[in-house]
This record gives sequence, C-alpha cells and structure tokens, in this order.
Amino acid sequence: MKISLYYFVFLLMITISCSRKHTEEIVVAPINEEIYFPPLNSEIWETTSLSNLNWNENEYKPLLDFLKEKNSKSFIILYNGKIVVEEYFNNHNLNSFWYWASAGKTLTTAVSGIAQNENLLNINNKVSDYLGKSWTSLTIEKEDLITCKNLLSMNSGLDDSLGDDISKENLKYKADAEKRWAYHNVYVKMQDVITNATNTTFTNYFNTKLKDKIGMNGFWRNSNNFNVYWSNSRSMARFGLLIAGNGKWENTQIISEDFITEATNTSQSLNQSYGYLWWLNGKSSYHLPQSQATFNGKLIPNAPNDLFAALGKDDQKIYIVPSKKLVIIRMGEAADSSNFALSTFDVDLWEKLNLLIN
Repeated sequence: MKISLYYFVFLLMITISCSRKHTEEIVVAPINEEIYFPPLNSEIWETTSLSNLNWNENEYKPLLDFLKEKNSKSFIILYNGKIVVEEYFNNHNLNSFWYWASAGKTLTTAVSGIAQNENLLNINNKVSDYLGKSWTSLTIEKEDLITCKNLLSMNSGLDDSLGDDISKENLKYKADAEKRWAYHNVYVKMQDVITNATNTTFTNYFNTKLKDKIGMNGFWRNSNNFNVYWSNSRSMARFGLLIAGNGKWENTQIISEDFITEATNTSQSLNQSYGYLWWLNGKSSYHLPQSQATFNGKLIPNAPNDLFAALGKDDQKIYIVPSKKLVIIRMGEAADSSNFALSTFDVDLWEKLNLLIN
C-alpha cells in the first residue's frame, strides 16, 4: 500500500512539474513587463508577432476574411501596448478617419475624470450647480435630484422616448433620478458641465488635457444633437491603451486610477453591466438601449469576464481585457443590421478571437 501511495505522489509531482514547464514555455513576457506606449506625434509603434505570443496563426486568415466580410474598415489588437494585428479593409488605411459614434461617449467620461482630478467639478454634485436652474422642464425639486454621475451612469430619470433633442423643452420627467436606467443622449449635457466648470470650450479642454497628451488626432463634429468624434484607428487605440494603463501614459497620470476603476465598474443598481458610459462584461445581468427589460447573463457570453468596452453605433468597438493585456479596436460599417451598441457581431467576433488567442 505504501509503495502504491508513494508511486501516486511521484506521478503527481511529475505531472505538476511538466505542467509548470509547459506554462513556462508559453509565457512570452515576464509578469512585471512594463506596458509599452508609442511616442507622441509619430507613426512609430512597436510590434510583436503572433508566433511570439504563441497564438494560433492558422486562425489569422479566417479572422481577416470574417472582418472584411462584415464591413470592417480597420482592426487593431494591442498586447501590452504593442501592435500584434493592424489591418485595413474596404478602401480604408492608416490615415483614414472614421466616426466613433457612441464609443466616443467614453471620451466624455475621461475628460470628466480629468476635470474632477483638477477640482474643477465633482460628479456627485447636482448638474444644476454647473448649468444653472431650469436646464430641464422638470420641477426644481426633481431636477435637483440629477447629478453629474447620473448623466454618466444613464440613470437621470429623464424621458428617453422623446428622441435625441436635449433642449430644455425636450428634457421631461419620467422617473426620479436613480430609479430608472435608460440609454439617453442627455449625457451630452456633461460636456456643457465641463465647459462651464473649466471656463473654456469642451473641445479646447479635451484637446489640451487628453488628445494632445497621448498623441491622438481627430475632431468633434456635431450632427443631429450628437457631438461625434472622428479619428484614425490608431488614435482610438491610443485612447484604449490609456484606459488599459489605468489612466497613465508613460510616467504621466492623466486620469486618476481611482476614477478609472470607478468608471469601469457597475455604476448603479439597475444595469449591472454599465459603468460611466462603459459597458461591462462578466456581470449577472444587463439592459440594452431602448429597452427596460433585464437580460440574465453576461453581456458577451464568450468574451473574458473582465472585459469592458466602448460600444458605438454600427459596431465601433474598443475592447479592453486587463487579464490578457489586450486592447482591441474595430471600426467600420454595421457588420449586419444597424445597431446602437451591443450586437450579435460581438459574440461572432469573440468566437474568432478565442480561436486565434487561445
């Protein structure tokens, strides 16, 4: 009996040793390897290869074929800041600009965090502290319930059924703030808050405090009550990298790490999968735009649990996966049918990505 027991233990130790050896063989970088940041105002960007990462190279072409078929314009994967994949399709190239749509909402979140770090505003304060009384059609009592945090969390209680017009006359009561989650264009009022709090234009503050700090290009364009950001794909990747770096770019803390953590975790009790204009995976339930239904399960069932994302109309995507050191960018036209944020394309794309990465 003792011999059998010792033999079992010996086999177990060999198995563990082999497992460790195999693990060591597939690790491509030390755990403490510093994240890479590309230089400002330059097209220089360090790369790493699929083979260096031990990814499945046989799945690369099927992924590209899928992306092209699904009306993609560009696709970028960063691993720890370095480019692993950068591809352009359908007459798009490195210098082409494209719209972020609602993925750009997270730019407003970032700038809100910067202004708060500079003690120019506090997102827990009433919106009326910055915009004055009667910025809505609500009674003063109900209006004063709405904080800047409510704008960032989509739980202002304002009536989302009245369309995207955010004039005072169109901002009407539906529920008390924090009692109802609804995907609403009223978040744009946060840009007015920043304008008044910083005593400059939103665009100027954005350019000075964020865009220029990380080497983005692009511009804001107002269209049908939406302030939409346009840029090349690498600029979107730069922003994703900043957030993946917990608000730090090289040695400069641009947005506080505490604010990034707060923004990329559940911001209210109504939609577990929503932070401050960021979508969150791995939660027990979620809501979708233009719906009051609660759906059980993860936002993207086959994606990593710690993924969080900026999602825009017609499948503009920024995926950030801290556990895998990944930032993934997709720009283009709608993969299938037009959508506001999440779509079936997310699941289909992650099916392809899992085959490549794993």
